[in-house]
Amino acid sequence: MTVLRISAFSDGNIGGNPAGVFIGEVLPEAARMQAIAADVGFSETAFAAPEGEAWRVRYFSPAMEVPFCGHATIALGAALAHRFGERSFELHLNDAVISVSGKRDGSTIAAALQSPPTRSAPLDASLRGELLELFGYAAGDLDPQLPPAKIHGGADHVLLALRSRAALSRMAYHFERGRALMAREGLITIALVNVETPRLFHVRNAFAAGGVVEDPATGAAAAAFAGCLRDIGWPHGGAIDIVQGEDMGARSLIHAEIGAAKGGSIKVSGTARFMES
Repeated sequence: MTVLRISAFSDGNIGGNPAGVFIGEVLPEAARMQAIAADVGFSETAFAAPEGEAWRVRYFSPAMEVPFCGHATIALGAALAHRFGERSFELHLNDAVISVSGKRDGSTIAAALQSPPTRSAPLDASLRGELLELFGYAAGDLDPQLPPAKIHGGADHVLLALRSRAALSRMAYHFERGRALMAREGLITIALVNVETPRLFHVRNAFAAGGVVEDPATGAAAAAFAGCLRDIGWPHGGAIDIVQGEDMGARSLIHAEIGAAKGGSIKVSGTARFMES
């Protein structure tokens, strides 16, 4: 069984978030997919098989199945475009129908996905307090222009905006406590954000729920975040850029285009590079 290793949202030929990609005639059994994802060891592995004119897709982290993963979708789009040609592919997920496209760009492949619908809501004050304690932040570390929120773009995440890049750089947390909290609240990641400009953000994503301390690029959370910005009337100008993974030594670049319809899909794009197996 061949699993491709593809780094999504790379900064050209460096950085990005590695994902496993399996493409077969049929999907393996769920337990087998979970075991493969754990063996691959990346934050997610995407499994795809033909379903009519579309593709049936499921995503597994080393510890659990997740409903949607952005960087593994970008990696899958690169793999499908490489094998079947540069076009758009319809993907049938557990809970949504989305699409991904890929186009060769020199030694890399440019890929773009259309996310599931997005939504957001203010974060409960008690959960905000638990999260501040988990990460060792004080209320004064939060950026008041971006209130804490629960955000969704195919999966549930929490958004905490920090006043300074330095506060973002010192992100740390107790892994098992974080995993228990995220499991209790049904969260896939916790997104910590610092605003550089209204259209440029630095982000770190805790992913203890999936058995990984931190994700170097998180397309699903990027879609959810972009949808939240639209919900609160943020001056995004139609698109945002996210820099993630710098503090891990895996700089990743994510671009998100934001339409006008509240709750609508977000187009998330970036570069993917094939890694040695």
